Amino acid sequence: MNQDQRRPRRSPAPARPSLNSTTSVVVAVVAVILGFLILRDINGDNASTTDGGGELTQPVDTAAPTDTAAPTDTVPVDTTIPLTNFKVQIANASKVPGSAGELTTALQGRGFIVQPATNASEITPKQTQTVVYFIPGSEVAAARVAQELGGVTTAAMPAPIPTESGELGEATVLILLGTDLAGKPLAAPVGG
Repeated sequence: MNQDQRRPRRSPAPARPSLNSTTSVVVAVVAVILGFLILRDINGDNASTTDGGGELTQPVDTAAPTDTAAPTDTVPVDTTIPLTNFKVQIANASKVPGSAGELTTALQGRGFIVQPATNASEITPKQTQTVVYFIPGSEVAAARVAQELGGVTTAAMPAPIPTESGELGEATVLILLGTDLAGKPLAAPVGG
């Protein structure tokens, strides 16, 4: 054996990534970051928008419900709106047993279409104030329900929906029942 045969051979040097693949990764990362920033601006995070008619409006807060829901802009109450045009869901956040069922029965007696009562989600704290939440487009219906309850606060539906199931079914209005109305009779009907 000669000396060349006894020496271990070196393995070839690992191939370096080409400049093109490194550039591609950098471009992809920049594109993802720019996409995130653009989508954040489109969604209107912390920005005012116009309502299409040129009026300046503030973004809707969809945070989890708290005991002091921020009221929405005043929506005119249309007492002529047919009560059969929308469905209502009542969720008991008062921790008073049976109170959501009692309110369901009372509102049904006044002509509202009310789904079976439910409880508030486990993460929703006990509420002292009743709030009427609405999905977009149901502001007038929510104002009508709020007036029937004695003028309680209305607000846009939070996410997640604060019902036990996290859903509304066919309802477009949610009454998150607080201790202020739990177990108490409703005031005289609106318009009568």
